[in-house]
This record gives sequence, C-alpha cells and structure tokens, in this order.
Amino acid sequence: MSMIFFSCSHVNYKIDDKSYQAKGKDNRIKYIVLHYTATNDEVGIRALTGPNVSSHYLITSKAEEPTYALLPHEERAWHAGVSEFCGRNNINDTSIGIEIVNIGIKAIPDAPKYDGFFRPYDEYVEFDDAQIKKVAALLKILIEQYQIKPKFIIGHSDVAPLRKIDPGPKFPWERLYREYNIGAWYEENDKIFFMNEALFNVTPISEIKSELRKYGYKINTTNEWDEESKRVVYNFKAHFNPKMLSEEMDLESFAILKALNKKYK
Repeated sequence: MSMIFFSCSHVNYKIDDKSYQAKGKDNRIKYIVLHYTATNDEVGIRALTGPNVSSHYLITSKAEEPTYALLPHEERAWHAGVSEFCGRNNINDTSIGIEIVNIGIKAIPDAPKYDGFFRPYDEYVEFDDAQIKKVAALLKILIEQYQIKPKFIIGHSDVAPLRKIDPGPKFPWERLYREYNIGAWYEENDKIFFMNEALFNVTPISEIKSELRKYGYKINTTNEWDEESKRVVYNFKAHFNPKMLSEEMDLESFAILKALNKKYK
C-alpha cells in the first residue's frame, strides 16, 4: 500500500488583527454595582482579598487612603452573586463591583427578621462625604471608559432585591445625579404628573409589577404584594424614595416609577 503525505508548509499560523475589524460589538462591561461592606475597614479588606468574595474596587472609611483597585476589569469579580437586571442575569459577568466600607445597619437588639429587610431609614448608617466624592470620581472614569448607561449604575439591592439591601437608603443616589450627573433619576415634573391618586387606586398590582419589570427589577407576576414582591418594593424605594422607606407601594413611589419609565424607555 502506498502512503500519501500532505505538506503543511503552505499553512499560515500567524494571527492577523489588522486586515479586518468587526463592527458588530459592544462593551462586555455594562453595569457598575455599588455595595456596602457591612464591616469596618480591616474586616472588609480581609474579606475582599480572601478566597470567597471580591470586587474590582474598595473605598475605605479613611479620606487619606486611595481607592483600592483589587482586580483588573477584564477579570470577573465575585460581588453580585445570583442577580438580574433588565433581563440580564449573572451580573458578575458584565459588571464592575465597587465596595464601600460602611457597617450598613446600626447594632440594635432584637433585629427584625430577614437579615435586615424592612428596617426603617433611621437605622441605616450614613456614608462619609469623602467616600461619596471618591465614588463619584471613580464612576466618572468608568462611565466614560465603558459608556455605561445611567440606569445601569445600580446597587446590589437592585440586582438581587430578594437577598440584599446594600448600599441601603442612605447611599445618596440623588446627590450623585444632581452634583455629578451620574446615574438615573426621575424628572420632578413627570413625578408630579403621575401623582394621580385615582389612577394609583385603580391600577392592578400586577400592572405596577409590570412597571417595575419594565425599569429592570426582577419581580413575580402575581396580583398580590407577597413577601418577595415587598422586598422588591422596599429596595426600589431605598434607591429612589428613601425617606418613605417601607415595603408598601405608595402613591409617590408609584409616580416616581412611572416617571423613571417615561425618562428611560
């Protein structure tokens, strides 16, 4: 039997990244997720440099310290866990995580159930002014670098509203919007337009939930405010109506939700 040999001398193994360029693409990084550590500086650093959780950045409580970059952007941090926003899940895959040192909730005896869910506004801890300025400076850089949409600057509680409550109602989302033009916020005139009590009273619960889903929140489709749904409402209000923080949907929060969906279609 004769044997036939094929020569591979004509095969070009060179990688050519100059001749053609694809135009159908976008950035892998679409979200920036903000957290509080629920710890002090020392414990937060130890946790975020250990084997179980991570984020791309850490902002401590000390104004004189820099913002710590813990991971390069191209690496996937473990900060969001089981998560979803605007129909996209596994938010770790497409996000940058920023942890801010803050203990979250004051140490109070006989804490309510659900790991802090439905705590009142006054039980949360303020962020330091220097921390917010550092967050704004970092976000400005990241937003420009990756062209992040305003409504995709979000909290852990927005992407995992059934499990998480950070960065909490005292994180100043409105300040970031008004002072630094960062993130999403509603127009006051739109809110006033939707402050229609008659409309609110006749809007089915399932339709209000549809509005929450339209904005990006994962919420079930039942026509009742069950436990899971109340957690979503609580976290929505923590972001956009913190002074009225509760698990109950109210007229003002309904109007804010409608105004947000009008602005960010």
